[in-house]
Amino acid sequence: MIHYRSLLSSRTGQPASDGDGVRLTRVFGGADSRHLDPFLMLDEFGSDEAADYIGGFPSHPHRGFETVTYMLEGRMLHEDHLGNRGLLGPGGVQWMTAGRGIIHSEMPQQDHGSMRGFQLWLNLPAAEKMQPAHYQDLPPDAFPVVRLKGGGQLKLIAGNLALADQNVQGPIQGGKTQPLYIDLQLGADQTQELPTPVGHTTLLYVYEGAVAVDGNDTPATLTRGQLGLLSDGELVRLTAQSADTRLLLMAAKPIGEPVVQYGPFVMNTEAEIRQAVRDYQLGQLTD
Repeated sequence: MIHYRSLLSSRTGQPASDGDGVRLTRVFGGADSRHLDPFLMLDEFGSDEAADYIGGFPSHPHRGFETVTYMLEGRMLHEDHLGNRGLLGPGGVQWMTAGRGIIHSEMPQQDHGSMRGFQLWLNLPAAEKMQPAHYQDLPPDAFPVVRLKGGGQLKLIAGNLALADQNVQGPIQGGKTQPLYIDLQLGADQTQELPTPVGHTTLLYVYEGAVAVDGNDTPATLTRGQLGLLSDGELVRLTAQSADTRLLLMAAKPIGEPVVQYGPFVMNTEAEIRQAVRDYQLGQLTD
């Protein structure tokens, strides 16, 4: 018998502000992520008003986790203390492993028009938290796009996907958490099944339209702005409830270690957090 994942719980993202006054939706983060191991936070930012994003995210630190920035519209420049620069445009992704420490900025390269995208925080295991920081800056054409039967398409950002007629490999691979990250677009009433690794924490975030999660029980619907946590299983079966439904599917292997977070620092103990704060204050975070 095939075990389909069903909807365990849902939540609606809340308005928030970060950086230099950037308005965004905090889908989850902080205390409400403790049951989403290894996921730590998801923000959606998006506005046609420059005042909502123009301040950007000036220089700030990170230690102990990864950030995944996925742009839908607009352009953002990333710069760090090592001299790295990366311009992220529509459809591009930056996968940054902060490791021991990074001090960087993320600043808009426009003063009008739309800017929209997502930033996901993904935890690192203790053994990998103090590795040197590194980036993967990937343009839109680095990601495989699969046209689906019945319309719609999927874009594979990370991981591998075994579909009925082909195996698809994303450009981001491996790591302790073995992440799977998909941007899925479906037409009205279109049903799509997607395999997911058994044992992985699996989340859905709907950013356009609505989708029914057709588990082994009664289907449950998620609408725009809602995040769903799914049960364990082999397949996710989704049916779009509107003509243009778009959602993120994110799955990753739980780490199973203590998580202690203080703002941009995510470690395993309070002592490690105190050390991270001291290192930052002394200018030694990245040494």
